[in-house]
Amino acid sequence: MGRLDRKVVFITGATGIAAAAATLFAREGASCFVASMVPDECEQLVRSLREHGGRSDFAAGDLAEAGFVAGAVKRCEESLGPIDCLFNVAGISGRRFGDGPVHECSEDGWDRTMRNNARSCFLVCREVVGRMMVRPAPANGGSRGAVLNMGSVLALSPQPDHFATVAYAASKGAIVSMSRAMAAYYGPQKIRVNVVAPGLVRTPMSRRAQDDPAVMDFIRTKQPLAGDLVEADDVAQLALFLLSDESRRITGSVCTVDGGWTVS
Repeated sequence: MGRLDRKVVFITGATGIAAAAATLFAREGASCFVASMVPDECEQLVRSLREHGGRSDFAAGDLAEAGFVAGAVKRCEESLGPIDCLFNVAGISGRRFGDGPVHECSEDGWDRTMRNNARSCFLVCREVVGRMMVRPAPANGGSRGAVLNMGSVLALSPQPDHFATVAYAASKGAIVSMSRAMAAYYGPQKIRVNVVAPGLVRTPMSRRAQDDPAVMDFIRTKQPLAGDLVEADDVAQLALFLLSDESRRITGSVCTVDGGWTVS
């Protein structure tokens, strides 16, 4: 018996943390549905999951468009069954669009970052939670469903020297506030909602930082437990716990996996 045995998990994103999580969830018995912008990345991840015996499917499109989200969730339920768990990972860094300190942040940088991070998370939550609510109430003290949204330590512990990105921090702060409000409202419906807030993780999105010697020198002391970047598998392990029945009494929590960032 795996820790997610017979669970259907809807995951947004197809690389980095999302890919590590999907791979781990599949090993733990889950059927995984992947929704992301890039078809090739979705296909590659789903092919890998299927090669290891996992039931999986995908939809590629814009998660900030309500129509695509509704269609992806419908396809997931038709292909794999009702959604038990949601892991919202997909998002962007807005630096290339002009995100930065508030006096330098462009309107385009703000709008694109909020759209791809906060709006997409909201739309997927709305679609999935609405379907979770109509499921039969659990008879054994379990939950109707579990939601885990991707935050960031930058919403909790700003860092002005190398990570002064106000739109990104605001988008992740919005996700934290939304998730806690959801946890309060949907607790009586037996739907759990939590947030994972990573530090700097080794993913394609952090490539700029990985290629900057000054940032890497800083990270060695900022994330002292790792002495380096946090690995995607470290975040996936926490996500597994927060979506499994092992955490059935946990909701409204913001859990960091940051190598010590917030206390260093």
